[in-house]
Amino acid sequence: MSRLTDSRLAVVGAGTLQTAYVTLHDQFQATTTQAKQRFETQDWAGMQADAAARLGLYRRIVDLVEAAMRDLLGDRLDNKLIWASMKAVYSGLIAGRDDWEVAETFFNSVTRRIFTTVGVDHQIEFVATDFETPPTRPQAPVYRVYNRHASTVELVTAILSDYRLAVPFRDLAEDARLVAARIEAQLESLNTLRTVERVEMIKPAFYRGMGAYLVGRLFSGSHSIPLALALLHTPQGVTVDSVLLDEDSVSILFSFAHSYFHVDVERPYDLVHFLKNIMPRKRTGELYISIGYHKHGKTELYRDLLDHLAYTQERFEIARGQRGMVMLVFTMPSYDIVLKLIKDHFNYPKDSTRKEVMAKYDLVYRHDRAGRLVDAQSFEYLEFSRDLFSEELLEALQRDCSQSVCIGDDTVVLAHAYFQRRVIPLDIFVREAREAAAGAAVIDYGQAIKDMACSNIFPGDMLLKNFGVTRHGRVVFYDYDELCLLEECNFRRLPPTDRYEEELASEPWFHINTNDIFPEEFPNFLGLSGPLREVFETHHRDLYSADYWRARQEAICAGERAHIYPYQAGQRLHQGV
Repeated sequence: MSRLTDSRLAVVGAGTLQTAYVTLHDQFQATTTQAKQRFETQDWAGMQADAAARLGLYRRIVDLVEAAMRDLLGDRLDNKLIWASMKAVYSGLIAGRDDWEVAETFFNSVTRRIFTTVGVDHQIEFVATDFETPPTRPQAPVYRVYNRHASTVELVTAILSDYRLAVPFRDLAEDARLVAARIEAQLESLNTLRTVERVEMIKPAFYRGMGAYLVGRLFSGSHSIPLALALLHTPQGVTVDSVLLDEDSVSILFSFAHSYFHVDVERPYDLVHFLKNIMPRKRTGELYISIGYHKHGKTELYRDLLDHLAYTQERFEIARGQRGMVMLVFTMPSYDIVLKLIKDHFNYPKDSTRKEVMAKYDLVYRHDRAGRLVDAQSFEYLEFSRDLFSEELLEALQRDCSQSVCIGDDTVVLAHAYFQRRVIPLDIFVREAREAAAGAAVIDYGQAIKDMACSNIFPGDMLLKNFGVTRHGRVVFYDYDELCLLEECNFRRLPPTDRYEEELASEPWFHINTNDIFPEEFPNFLGLSGPLREVFETHHRDLYSADYWRARQEAICAGERAHIYPYQAGQRLHQGV
């Protein structure tokens, strides 16, 4: 084949990228649409396999298209003029797509892989979208409208019936009655009108784990109220397990500590903007991530950070809390994201490697997070103005992270960093919160450990400083360097001894293997004392028993799957189901 001109090569390259993106989209959608059938047939293992397959899809397609582009471009691979032309052609090719913004991010993923771009390059990246407004108009709204009915029960019945699951409800009439009663009680508490004038429900259901969720909003007078119905598929049929009617509850449902939803939607832009209306405090990027578009969610998070930096007078500073042995964590006072960098060397007694730590973060990314593991987004080669960093932080970066940070006269480049939502470290929270709030956090701390155990995760280091409290009061875990699968642990009882000297010795009187764990010793290093320890042990003393942990392991080995409820027990409509 004759050598292509640069302009022709740009056209062919853009077509190759478009074809790769269409492949990604089609496979993503094919996996996502299976969620409904998985729920209807109670195929929880299949649902878990689909979630894992979908998470690995993006990287696999980018690997393939990178190889194709290297082969196509040959010695002109690093010609940015060709890539700039390719970007222009590609922009035209995706202008008619309903997911143009995700397609732009895909282009960025390829160019950043090939060029290892430091900071951003407007010439070969969609730093901001090419489109001022959505380039396409939706063929239909992402939501379905229900106008006023004779009664709230009839309205709820109509909503539930329209989702047309292939399995019947266990008792549709009773569910509709219970949901209507909760809605009417909420209207009364808000002093709204007595009736629901209109409801807007997102057409596709949201599937995650063993649950399905119908999401929308209802209107009564001047009030707009979030509405989410949580469905379970029990042996007796489908039932509405909970109705969520406030922003905080729906926000927890979409929490950054949960795994990603499977929701069959062609225009993610419309869906995200609808969700943004009912959860205005959620970042756009977090909402994209929550529905499985994690790469574009990263794009939106980065744009959000750039917007913040453009108007702030603040500087990055070391995050509040005990200094980590493995990670250096910093943030800005008014920005609720932390950046985490792996240190060059780990303080004793930590003996893991950088590669092992990154593998732990990748495990969390791929695993069911049970609503308790904070999502971490990985970024490479971020470039910031040096003026944005406090002197204390610059010194710490130079001292502890020189392998992954380049500090110049005017800029600071982070070769690799994790973004996580900032939470209040639990050790600080229980020290500074009011007594009732501290007690509630300690109880939820124990529940967080149990929820992780149900999803085959053992946190390893269970000190309070490694957990945090969200703005909703939920306890989450964010320090992953000692995290492992529960099935890999060997939970043992302490061997008995008749010698008092052995019990007081600084070294154990018995052999310990690497994966041996002694739950009887947990009280000695959890960091709880006094009334807070009493509260914890009233609710979670079973965590001190090797039998508890072995029972969890046996359940996992037997294939038993626990549903982690993304709402409080008191919000359930059917207790004991």
